[in-house]
Amino acid sequence: MLTTLLLFVGGGILLVGGAELLVRGASRIAEGLGIPPLIVGLTVVAFGTSAPEFAVSVGSSLAGNADIALGNVVGSNIFNILFILGIAALVAPLVVDRQLVRFDLLVALGAALLVGVMALDGKIGAVDGALLVTGLVVYVIRLTRMGTGAGTTDTDTDPTHISDDVGADHEPAQRPEKSRGADVIIVLVGLALLVLGSRWFVGAAVTTAERMGVSELVIGLTVVAAGTSLPEVATSVLASLRGQRGIAVGNVVGSNIFNLLGVLGSAALVSPGGISVSTGALTFDIPLMIAVTLVAVPILFSGWVVARWEGALFLLWYVAYTSWLVIDATAHPGEDELTLALLGFALPFTLMLLLVSGVRNLKD
Repeated sequence: MLTTLLLFVGGGILLVGGAELLVRGASRIAEGLGIPPLIVGLTVVAFGTSAPEFAVSVGSSLAGNADIALGNVVGSNIFNILFILGIAALVAPLVVDRQLVRFDLLVALGAALLVGVMALDGKIGAVDGALLVTGLVVYVIRLTRMGTGAGTTDTDTDPTHISDDVGADHEPAQRPEKSRGADVIIVLVGLALLVLGSRWFVGAAVTTAERMGVSELVIGLTVVAAGTSLPEVATSVLASLRGQRGIAVGNVVGSNIFNLLGVLGSAALVSPGGISVSTGALTFDIPLMIAVTLVAVPILFSGWVVARWEGALFLLWYVAYTSWLVIDATAHPGEDELTLALLGFALPFTLMLLLVSGVRNLKD
């Protein structure tokens, strides 16, 4: 137990330190090269903080633990939207870049729907994995073109593009090559600390969960998903505190895209026989992942901001979802009551709030 506790604490320290280095180095690189912080958040930061998900899912697939691989990706995407966006918005209301909603969030939603369709036959096979990885390559190429000014996007003529980010209102500074090299080293060190810290944390968390007799799917959806998403938590919250809101929000959306296309796709490619999809994941967890991504669209469209009350709502929904998983896994008698409360009260109440918010923003 002492070793487990030390891994929890040590992993948390490494995660926070790594996130600070990653945000600082990535922000300087973005400013020095004239790349919008949003693009950096969607690529370097998002993919870097998803490295733990990649390592865990691919490793689980190779080891024959497909439930952990699938649960990790689905659970991480739910966690990213409900928990990370929620807590980041509570720290500071998140002003959203319009490109994020018009392109990247729709890509995330499309990827979630695609995975849902692929899972209908009860398996995500090698061909499905190849299609997902190909989709990631196309997405990165498109982002690169947008970031370097090649191609035309809505943001080319939008004077408000990334104006909410620190450093977006002035010409990019020309940093010396040595300084840029130091920034790259800082990013790499930050990523290394994030991966190592997440590994320690997840190892301790999985050990604890296994002692409680929880299934692999539930472990993947909760403990592993939350543990491997802690880099995104630390990065987005610190980015929000530092005023880098493009990185804070782009990190979440970019991570979700990378999880579905890159992590799940790679795991399906290397998994012997593909990744089997359980009935529970097909009928509940994957639809919920699609639903929370879909709900994020009107919230981000409403005034191009994630308000504090919307962040609180996201957090409450994540607590409810996790509670339901734990109650269901332990065969607790309160499962039916919690399900009734979620479907009969919480869901209609949430939809009503979102509708009122949308109408109010349309009037404004």
